[in-house]
Amino acid sequence: DEFNLKVLQAFVELHEFADLHLVQALRQFLWSFRLPGEAQKIDRMMESFASRYCQCNPGVFQSTDTCYVLSFAIIMLNTSLHNPNVRDKPAVERFISMNRGINEGGDLPEEFMLILLFSLPIPLQNLYDSIKNEPFKIPEDDGNDLTHTFFNPDREGWLLKLGGRVKTWKRRWFILTDNCLYYFEYTTDKEPRGIIPLENLSIREVEDPRKPNCFELFNPSHKGQVIKACKTEADGRVVEGNHVVYRISAPTPEEKEEWIKSIKYVKYDTAVCSGYDVLFSLAHESHSLH
Repeated sequence: DEFNLKVLQAFVELHEFADLHLVQALRQFLWSFRLPGEAQKIDRMMESFASRYCQCNPGVFQSTDTCYVLSFAIIMLNTSLHNPNVRDKPAVERFISMNRGINEGGDLPEEFMLILLFSLPIPLQNLYDSIKNEPFKIPEDDGNDLTHTFFNPDREGWLLKLGGRVKTWKRRWFILTDNCLYYFEYTTDKEPRGIIPLENLSIREVEDPRKPNCFELFNPSHKGQVIKACKTEADGRVVEGNHVVYRISAPTPEEKEEWIKSIKYVKYDTAVCSGYDVLFSLAHESHSLH
C-alpha cells in the first residue's frame, strides 16, 4: 500500500551509493535487510535500488531501467556461480552475451566503465570477476555480530590506509562511531579488520608525495610510540597494531575535510559528555553527603 511504499522509499534513501560501482552498491544494499521471498516485493525493492543508485551516480547509466536489469542479472549471476545445485556455471562470455540489448536496445560495451572510488575503472568483465570471487552476503538473525554497532555511524566511506610495517596503501571501508575508527576489507564484512580507539589521539593534515588528500592520526603525548589499536590477521588472530601514526588518504579534498571535521567533532562530543558525567557524579556525591 501507499504507506509501505513510502517506508521503502525512505529506507532506500538512507543508503549512500555515490562513487560506488554497481556490485559494491548491491552488496551494501542487500546486506542491510532480509530480502523477501515474494517476486513482486523483490521487484519493487530492486526498482527503488536502481533509482537511488542512478540518483547518487548521475551519468553512469542512460536510464534507471538499464541499472535495474543489470542489477537483476548480477543477482542471478551470484546465484548461478555460488549455488551448489547449479552445475552449469556461466562463463564471463555468456554473462556478457546475456546482457546484450539492455542499454535501451543497445549493448553495454565490454569495457563499460562504471564510476569507482579514486576513478579506478571497472569493466563489465570485472563485474563478473567480483561476483565470482566474493559472493553476496545475506544478513542472519543470530544477533551475535557487530552489525548494530555500525548501523548509524557518524561517518563512513572508502579510504586508503598506509600499512604500519609494510608501507603499502590498501583500500578499506572506514566507519566512525562511538569514538572509534573501524576499518573493513568489504562493506559487507561482519567483523572489522582493525579498530582504532580515538581517545588520546589527535588529527592533522599532511602532504604525501605518493597520495593526495592525506591526514594522520597520532598521539601527541607519546610521539614515536605505537598507537594503542588492534587488527585481525589473515588467519583470524587479533593482534596489536604496528602504527606510530595512521596515515590515510581520502579520494577528494572535500572528503578529507569532512573526515577531519567528523573525527574532531566526535572527539569533542565525547570529551563534553565525559565532562558532564564527572559533574553529575560530583553533584550526586555532594547531594548524598547532605
